[in-house]
Parts: sequence; C-alpha cells; structure tokens
Amino acid sequence: MKDFRMFCDKYGGAIIGFLIGVGLSIILFYTNLYKILMSLALIIACIWLGNYIQINKESVKEKTKKFIDKL
Repeated sequence: MKDFRMFCDKYGGAIIGFLIGVGLSIILFYTNLYKILMSLALIIACIWLGNYIQINKESVKEKTKKFIDKL
C-alpha cells in the first residue's frame, strides 16, 4: 500500500493528464474539432517561427548559409 501511495504521489499528475488527454482526444475526434485545432496549431507555429526569424535575422542567415554549404 505504501508503494502504491508513493507511485501515485510521484506520477499522479501524469496519470490525470493522460486521462484528460484521452478524453479530449475522443471528444475532438468524434466532433471533428481536431481539424480546427490542428489548423490553429499550425497557424500559431508559423506566427512563432516568423517572429523568431524576424528577431534573429543574422543568426538565421548564418545557420541557413552553413546548412546550404553542407549540401
């Protein structure tokens, strides 16, 4: 019993997160909301990438040039 309590204390948040994630994925799959959420995630990722490139222009140019030179 003590080992089980230690296991729950250590991994309780992960177990609850897993159960919530499975429940949300089932809801999203059956209502086709996953398509909308995937589109929003893609848009947010592109916004983040564009902002990162704008802020770090020089380092991105150098990394891109090094990558192209390797090819």
